[in-house]
Amino acid sequence: MEKLPQLRSAVAGLDQISENEKSGCINLVSRYLSGEAEQIEWSKIKTPTDEVVVPYDKLAPVPEDSAETKKLLDKLVVLKLNGGLGTTMGCTGPKSVIEVRDGLTFLDLIVIQIENLNKKYGCKVPLLLMNSFNTHDDTLKIVQKYENSNIEIHTFNQSQYPRLVVDDFSPLPCKGNKGKDGWYPPGHGDVFPALMNSGKLEKLLSQGKEYVFVANSDNLGALVDLIVTPKTLADVKGGTLISYEGKVQLLEIAQVPDEHAAVNEFKSIEKFKIFNTNNLWVNLKAIKRLVEADALKMEIIPNPKEVDGIKVLQLETAAGAAIRFFDNAIGINVPRSRFLPVKATSDLLLVQSDLYTLSDGFVVRNKARKNPENPVIELGPEFKKVGNFLSRFKSIPSIIELDSLKVAGDVWFGSGVTLKGKVTIEAKSGKLEIPNKAVIANKVVNDPKDI
Repeated sequence: MEKLPQLRSAVAGLDQISENEKSGCINLVSRYLSGEAEQIEWSKIKTPTDEVVVPYDKLAPVPEDSAETKKLLDKLVVLKLNGGLGTTMGCTGPKSVIEVRDGLTFLDLIVIQIENLNKKYGCKVPLLLMNSFNTHDDTLKIVQKYENSNIEIHTFNQSQYPRLVVDDFSPLPCKGNKGKDGWYPPGHGDVFPALMNSGKLEKLLSQGKEYVFVANSDNLGALVDLIVTPKTLADVKGGTLISYEGKVQLLEIAQVPDEHAAVNEFKSIEKFKIFNTNNLWVNLKAIKRLVEADALKMEIIPNPKEVDGIKVLQLETAAGAAIRFFDNAIGINVPRSRFLPVKATSDLLLVQSDLYTLSDGFVVRNKARKNPENPVIELGPEFKKVGNFLSRFKSIPSIIELDSLKVAGDVWFGSGVTLKGKVTIEAKSGKLEIPNKAVIANKVVNDPKDI
């Protein structure tokens, strides 16, 4: 804790950020140094019951009277977490402007969904975008294209904190790093204080809004409908809901004890059967009350990084971890269709294929697919960037009957290709072209002769 006074003094001199951000940063570091980031006691974890994580089909149905539905929707705000960049997929700017399907971006689809909702029920559900300092300027330009839509779009920024130099816990910007690399957004757990500090929360309450639906902008399954989903092997590193000391709580992999057995148990789909989708329905008045009382002390996730050879630390929190501070909070175990994230080009292949269609801005699964699980797709580094991915497919293959696909090396796909069962395509030497209209079923392909 002797590091804190020096840090407090250094942060006070950072004129790039607000007083709220300065105090938020110091508060987070203070909690971290006092040991609040310690892992939980593994033996105290219990599997939540159906009273705590309610099955989706047990929820009360939507009112049959459309006027009643309109009344409910008029109390609602949709908030999308829009702070992430598309850099991991080789794109510049906000991830939400990556084209997903039929020339439409994540943001286009979100706007179309809410437009249709407002039109259908005659309601006025607004869209809020929580940007980071990385995405703010670009997003302001992009949302201008929606000026003629029938939805109000508001933006606000999450906090900007200085990265901390590991050696002496000083802010990186004080070491001469004046660019964006000296700063970080402190995780989406910051959504609650940022909503309050921006003045948006007070404005929404004054307009009679009562509830906010929070979701990642890249989750195409996050619909206004009425959140956890059954876990699959693709989700083994994601957070899960647990019962801990009598309360429902989010458990992230960063909180799991380091010993091998605990990590393996966390990844198991036997003990932890559900997975956090990061779709949250929250009472706005409760957010105001808890933020004003400084009661949202979510678990701290230390995230070590390296910037220009300097080891730094950024401390983050997750929005879902706030669940234990809200009275009578529950999880809802929703169908897998409610979680369709696009984190990599392998996910893009799924949503651009014939496995899905577009309807009113919603990505809808093709009923011709008999297997309830999606194919497991693993693409090599040649496909990592969106531009490279698109150039390697003349058209996206048909994958209705595909179980798994692994592609490695310099592989190029013709148009009208169909993939079925378990398929591995690996270019062992040089370029491997899959011809137009090829049908590959349960094969390992290393050469055109193998097709």
